[in-house]
Amino acid sequence: MNDLVLVRPSKEMEKDIWEYRQEYLLCGEKHINGCCGIGYYDDFDTWLEFVLAIGKDKMSREGVHASTFFSVRKSDNKIIGSIQLRHFLTEDLKKHGGHIGYGIRPGERGKGYGRQQLLLVLEEAAKMGIPRVMISCDKDNIPSGHTAMSCGGVLECENCYKGREQQIYWITL
Repeated sequence: MNDLVLVRPSKEMEKDIWEYRQEYLLCGEKHINGCCGIGYYDDFDTWLEFVLAIGKDKMSREGVHASTFFSVRKSDNKIIGSIQLRHFLTEDLKKHGGHIGYGIRPGERGKGYGRQQLLLVLEEAAKMGIPRVMISCDKDNIPSGHTAMSCGGVLECENCYKGREQQIYWITL
């Protein structure tokens, strides 16, 4: 079941990325994990410029460099999910956020794509020399916790961050 590939966003993907974004918005989800706040942008080019810059030149809102990917299904080239790999952790990211944020488009959830997507980005993290990665998720987001554990995630703790109960997982690469 290895039918996903990670693809960095590009201008050529604009139509597909905007359709991905629209599916979330139609489901009432403006916060789209793993893709640099795309739900809050109205202009693709402005969003893309920011995403590409934080990969190498500019720092993200969290104060780190980050690589953003979309997981694309090989059979039909449909974007299935988005995932961001932060290259290092700030003190705040050690409390909430971690190295990786990810999401699966609403119509494709529950099909095992989250695990595939996470495994692919863990390979990217290993190539960067990151020895272990942290993932945080809301405690009530059971699928996200299961995804982390299915990829070797070990629950380190549960805590409260800005009024929300969360879980912190670590995955050794």
